[in-house]
Amino acid sequence: MASSIVAESAPDTAPRTYPSRPAVLGWILFDWAAQPYFTLITTFIFAPYFVTYVAPDPATGQSWWGFATAASGFLIALASPVLGAVADASGRRKPWIALFGAMLVIGSCLMWFGRPSDPHIILPLLIAYALATVGVEFATVFNNAMMPNLVPPEKIGRLSGTGWATGYIGGILSLILVLGFLAASPDTGKTLLGVTPLFGLDPAMHEGDRISGPLTGIWFVVFVLPMFLLTPDFPAKLKARAAVREGLRELRETLRDLPNRRSLAAFLLANMIYTDGLVSLFAFGGIYATGTFGWNTIQIGSFGVILAIAATIGAFVGGRLDDALGSKRVIAGSMVLLLIAIAGILLIDPSHIVFVEVTPPQPGAALFAAPAERAYLLLGCLIGIAGGPLQAASRTLLIRIAPRDRIAQYFGLFALTGKVTSFIGPLLIATVTAITASQKAGMAVLVVFFVAGLALLTRVRPSADV
Repeated sequence: MASSIVAESAPDTAPRTYPSRPAVLGWILFDWAAQPYFTLITTFIFAPYFVTYVAPDPATGQSWWGFATAASGFLIALASPVLGAVADASGRRKPWIALFGAMLVIGSCLMWFGRPSDPHIILPLLIAYALATVGVEFATVFNNAMMPNLVPPEKIGRLSGTGWATGYIGGILSLILVLGFLAASPDTGKTLLGVTPLFGLDPAMHEGDRISGPLTGIWFVVFVLPMFLLTPDFPAKLKARAAVREGLRELRETLRDLPNRRSLAAFLLANMIYTDGLVSLFAFGGIYATGTFGWNTIQIGSFGVILAIAATIGAFVGGRLDDALGSKRVIAGSMVLLLIAIAGILLIDPSHIVFVEVTPPQPGAALFAAPAERAYLLLGCLIGIAGGPLQAASRTLLIRIAPRDRIAQYFGLFALTGKVTSFIGPLLIATVTAITASQKAGMAVLVVFFVAGLALLTRVRPSADV
C-alpha cells in the first residue's frame, strides 16, 4: 500500500512525510505511458504517414494537420485553468486522469481507420487526433499537479527530469517495436529488422503505420496502472458541484492576484511563447524531414529513435542541472540550443549544407548516407538534448514559485499558457506553408517564438515575491 501524503492544508511547521519509492515510480511511469502518443502519433509515425499517404500532397497535409493541432490547442487553452481550479477544490487528481486518459485511448484507437488515399476518412481522422490530443494534455496537467507531494523540494528537479527521461525511453521502445516488427516498407514488405510484419499487417495498406494508434492506446492503459495502484492521491475535499463553485471562485481570485505576482506572471507569459515554439517544432520536425528528404516511415522512425535517445540523455542531465543551477538557467540554455538547431535546419536542403553544395541523397543508398541527411540528424539530436530539459525544468520552476495550495490551478494556468497560443504556432506554420507552398518558409516562423520566450524569461526572478 502507498503511504499517505500530508494534506495541503497542513501547517508549514508540521513535519512533512513523502510517499514510498514504489509510489514515486508509479508516478514516473505516467510519462512512460503517455510518451508514445507524442513519439508515434504526433512526431515520427502517424503524422508523417498522414501527410504523405492520406493527404493529397505533403504541403496540404502539413496544413491540415496544423489546423487540427490548433483546434485541439484552443480547446485545451479554454478549459485547462477551470479544470485545474476545480481539481484543487475537489482535492483528487486520479479521476481526472482516468477521464482524459480514456479520451486519449479512444482517439488513438480510431486512427487505425485512417486508410491511405481515402478522402472520406480525413475529417474523422483529424477529429480523432484532436480528441486524443485533448485527452493526453489534460491527463498530463493533473499528473503534474501530483508532483509537489512526492519528493522534497530540493529533489523536484531530479524527479521531473527522471520522469521526462523515462518517458523518452518508453517512446524509444515503442518506436523500435513499430519499426522493427510492425511497419514495413511497401517496396520490400520487410520491417527495419528485415522481418515480415507481425499479425499479417499489410505494407501496401500501411497497416504498420496505422497500428501505431491502437498500440498507443493499449500502451497507455497498461503502463498507467502503477500510478493508479501505487501513487497516493490528494485527499477528497468537496463534492463535484461544490468543487465547481469553489474552483471558479478561486480561479477568479487567482487571476485578479496574478498581476501582483510579477515574476510568476512573466514566467507564464514566457512559457506561453516558447512552449508554442517547442510543440510546433516537435509536431512538424518529422513532417518537415519527410517533405525535404522524402524519408519513408523506417527512415523517419530511425531518426526518431536517435533523437529520443538524445532527449533521454538531455532530460536526465537537465534534471540534475536543474537542482544544481536552477530551473531558469536550464530553460534559457535549452532555448539557445534550440535556436541554433532551427537556424541550422533552415540552412539545409538535400543538396546544400548552409551554402556548401553536397551530394544529394541517392535512391537505394544506405540509411542517412547523404551529408545533408547526417547534418539534419545531428541538428535533430541537438533538439532532443535541449527539448527534454526545457520541458522538465519548466514544470519544476512553476512548482518552486507557485502557491502550493493552488498547485493544480496553477498547472491549469501553466497548461493555458502552454496552449492558449498553441494554435498560433501550427496555424502560422500551416498558413505560411499553404500560401508559399514551402515547408521551409512555414518552419522559419519558429525562430520568433524562441527569441521572444528567451527575452521574457529574463524578467523572471525565482526568488522574488511570487
